Amino acid sequence: MKTSVLSNVPVPAPRVEAIVIGASAGGVEALLSIFGKLGPGFALPIIVVLHLPEQRRSQLVEVIARRVTMPVVEALDKAVIEAGTLYLAAPGYHLSVEQDRSLSLSLEERLHYSRPAIDYLFESAADTYGPALVAVLLTGANQDGARGLAHVKRLGGLTVVQDPAEAQVATMPAAALALQQPDHILTLHGIGRLLVELEGASC
Repeated sequence: MKTSVLSNVPVPAPRVEAIVIGASAGGVEALLSIFGKLGPGFALPIIVVLHLPEQRRSQLVEVIARRVTMPVVEALDKAVIEAGTLYLAAPGYHLSVEQDRSLSLSLEERLHYSRPAIDYLFESAADTYGPALVAVLLTGANQDGARGLAHVKRLGGLTVVQDPAEAQVATMPAAALALQQPDHILTLHGIGRLLVELEGASC
């Protein structure tokens, strides 16, 4: 079982085709920290679910787009996933990946009190990409993402959990660790480095 804490991160053999990331409380700062490590021309698609209030339009796309070099868009129903693009889930809709590698928005019941839910994204992406998927679970205040991360691992994908000692809210990473040992437990700095290494090895 491979587990890395900070440095000398090994690159797994399977070619990576997509990255999915889930976060809740404290997630904006965590995401910005990771994305700040990604240089111009980062070629892998990244799909993100961040728990957001449904009552108002999210400004997350604008906030993140100002801080990263890759295109940042809100996920749209039926949109084909394109390389080098960062997709953010819209508030009020579950976000899934279809077998044809397009995005799907739905209004099923909330999961872990949230819509979008991380488990929906992780499980559907694992079913589509299998071993070519990397799933990253960050800071958060509930157990969303733990089941989805375990599903990613069962299907051969690479699983990464933020070090709970560093997380602004450790509940979500701790829930994932209680369910299954991930491939890597990393700080935000380490996660950013890992994604850069994976992209370099895959593109």
